[in-house]
Order: sequence, then structure tokens, then C-alpha cells
Amino acid sequence: MNNPAAHACRLLALLVLLLVAACSHPPKEAPLPPGTRVLALGDSLTAAHGVTPDEAWPALLAARTGWIVINAGVSGDTSAGALQRLPALLEEHAPALVLVSLGGNDMLRRLPPSQTTANLGRMLALVKASGARAVLLATPKPSVAGAAFNSLSPAEFYRQVAKDHQVPLIEDALAEVLSDPRLKSDQLHPNAAGHALLSSKIFEDLKQTGYAR
Repeated sequence: MNNPAAHACRLLALLVLLLVAACSHPPKEAPLPPGTRVLALGDSLTAAHGVTPDEAWPALLAARTGWIVINAGVSGDTSAGALQRLPALLEEHAPALVLVSLGGNDMLRRLPPSQTTANLGRMLALVKASGARAVLLATPKPSVAGAAFNSLSPAEFYRQVAKDHQVPLIEDALAEVLSDPRLKSDQLHPNAAGHALLSSKIFEDLKQTGYAR
């Protein structure tokens, strides 16, 4: 004989599972077509440091997607410096998407993490206010052990910033590339092979988000 209470409990459990599955897989963004203007805002890891401009990951991402990717990387820049530069860049280029990759120099200079997170938050807010969409890229935290054992990891605060501002986070791409000595021109920067792999990783993350296809 069927038990109405047990049947109701099974239905409730199924609804809960469906709800959890829906929440854990947010809807993808609409893909950005070729010709879309994308701003890559960063420091020397974005700028063509040690490689030619065509070998840097923004140029490789442009070639792969058909987007117009503006490389706004400045070697040595901090989150505060990029925050000052951002309004003019948004006005000049009117990008549909901004890839924010800052914080490495803040950590190297031992600036307070609260200052870095506040600056990153302001950048993401400015991007959204301009009508563009934003993606945050995590930079590895400086680590003697990580450098010695080729096992760098992203700084923890990026996850919280992305969560607070509800933007996608590309968390592991830079850390994975910079953990491999074969992919670096020095202790801090990717070589041409590193930029090539980095562009592929960024592309795959953007594909998962829905922006790339």
C-alpha cells in the first residue's frame, strides 16, 4: 500500500535537489560576438613584459575570439594606480567586458590587503556603472615555499571580492602558469609559452562563463 506521507517526503526531497542543482549552476552569460571591445586591465602580467605585444595573452585572446582586446597592462602598476587609470580607459574605449588582473604588486610591496580589496571593489563597481561586464583574475600570493616547490596558489581575498561584487573569478590560471619554471622568463613573469597557455586557460574560463564560444 502506498504511504502518502512517504510519497510527499520523496517529492520534497526531489524538489530540494533540483533547487540545489539550479543554484549551483547559474545561467551562462550571452556570448560576446567578434568585434566586441574588451579591456584587459592589469600590471606586467598583462603587459607584454619580456615578450612581444603579439605574444602577450590579451593579443592571443583577441586572435582566438575575434574580439578587440585593448591591452591596458602597465608594468609595476598597483590596484590604486589602475583604479586611477580606469575611468579614462572606460570613457575612451567603451568596452563591453573588462578583465581585471591587479594586486600582485600590492602584495609584493606588502600593502594592506584591505586596501587592495577596496580598490578592486571600486574598479568592479566602476566597470558595472559604465554598463560593461567584469571578470576578476586572481594573482598568486608571493610565497618562498611556493616558489621553491613550484606550487603557487591564488591569494584568498580574490574569491571574497568576486563573491561580494557578483562577478566571475578566473582563480587558478595565473597561479598554474607561474608555478611552472618552463613557462617563465624570470621569477615573476610568463614567457611566450606561458602567455600562450595563460590565454588558453582564460579562454576556457570565459567559455565556461558564457562570454566566449
